[in-house]
Amino acid sequence: MLYFDHAATTPVHPEVIKKMDEVSKLDYGNPSSIYSSGRKAKSIIESARNQIARMIDANSSEIYFTGSGTEANNIVLWSMLYNDKKHVITTAIEHPAVLKVLDELQHFGISYDVLPVDSTGLVDPEDVRSAIKNDTGMISVMYVNNEIGTIQSLEKLIEIANENSILFHSDCVQVTGKIPLSVKKIQADYMAFSAHKFYGPKGIGFLYRKEGAPLRPLVIGGGQESNMRAGTENISGIAGLGVAAELTRVNLKKRISHLNHLEGYFKKTILKKYPEIIFNGNSDHHAPGLCSISIPYEKNDIVLAKLDRKGIEISNGSACSSGTVGVSPILKAIGVEDEMNQSTVRISFGRDNTTEDVSFLIDAICELKDV
Repeated sequence: MLYFDHAATTPVHPEVIKKMDEVSKLDYGNPSSIYSSGRKAKSIIESARNQIARMIDANSSEIYFTGSGTEANNIVLWSMLYNDKKHVITTAIEHPAVLKVLDELQHFGISYDVLPVDSTGLVDPEDVRSAIKNDTGMISVMYVNNEIGTIQSLEKLIEIANENSILFHSDCVQVTGKIPLSVKKIQADYMAFSAHKFYGPKGIGFLYRKEGAPLRPLVIGGGQESNMRAGTENISGIAGLGVAAELTRVNLKKRISHLNHLEGYFKKTILKKYPEIIFNGNSDHHAPGLCSISIPYEKNDIVLAKLDRKGIEISNGSACSSGTVGVSPILKAIGVEDEMNQSTVRISFGRDNTTEDVSFLIDAICELKDV
């Protein structure tokens, strides 16, 4: 089986599994307890927090563990209920973990505007500036798009937010392991992350909250995570996340180089053999290793089924909507017509893929037009 859907999820790194197994067997104490096994569990949590902080150049006090990137987004957006300014600006290519939450928040007095993007997926900073109202309290823009890989110019958008004393939130789930990130440089108020996107376990994520940015808990009960997320912590998951973060930090340049190599080889080779294929997104501002391609006259669900029979796994877009037949809202937002929309697939490479694997994938795709 050849796996090319790393934007959906990644295989757990062996060192992560080893750490999680060790913690599950030996470190079962409740981190809120004051005896030795509780203190040991607490130290594991804080060690992982420090590893994450080093990965994104943050202070450890700015890291909060969550159950997923979706939960991290929810915590930030639901906190808008306590903001005096109730208007949010976002874009048409956000993940449902942002757009569906904002839609729900309308029932509680929150309003929002969805800005268009250009044909490559970039939002115009001047559109953001023009959308600001007297009661705009937050701007929420995804850093790296999960379907087309477009990287937004966050620093320009954050500058506009700061000029108007508006909070800035970004879904950064697709960032880790693909591009360098320093929160001290980017200066967003909130960023959401998920471990399983960078070779960590599922069911654990984290929220970066800049020191001083307002936040209210979504889950209330005990005082865990500095009173921001009640519930006994997932110690083994947090430990695994910490290892994944450390491995990502240490190997980032190597991983980016590998992804760039595979993507470059894929694009150059397949366009020679199958020139009708269209690559979606922005070629200049693009996360390495994530390719959205439209294959004319081939329905994506049929393509996925044919490749699956050859032992190749790719997707037709976001994993959160895979399995559904219809047009992608993200592709629609960048102007892809419905027929071509339904002929589009996503291929996302990972650290274990080889050039030989990519060659096999290319041959399998090219066989489609010969059938």
